[in-house]
Amino acid sequence: MSSGTGSASVVSTHVLDTASGEPASGVAVRLEQLGGGELGRGVTDADGRFAGFGVPFLEAGTYRLVFQTAAVAPFFPEVIVTFAADGVRARYHIPLLLGPYGYTTYRGS
Repeated sequence: MSSGTGSASVVSTHVLDTASGEPASGVAVRLEQLGGGELGRGVTDADGRFAGFGVPFLEAGTYRLVFQTAAVAPFFPEVIVTFAADGVRARYHIPLLLGPYGYTTYRGS
């Protein structure tokens, strides 16, 4: 399990605060495999990014990113984004666009 020390990972994220139009820094995020537990965790940097989960490859399966978002959007203290890995793709970038009363995500590049 990675403690967010910045080691390279196949999974990355970017959190943007849509209310301010700025990156959301300091958001704690963890990567989990459903049924398999936590794989890594960290905190978004000044640019709202985190890529240090330390996971070099994802086997086919279901995973989730769990964002602790209360400081940015108190109505949504936690946002969970569940996604499927195909065991082939070399990289998974999963951005989170977060507002006071709504959020969206997508498969980034």
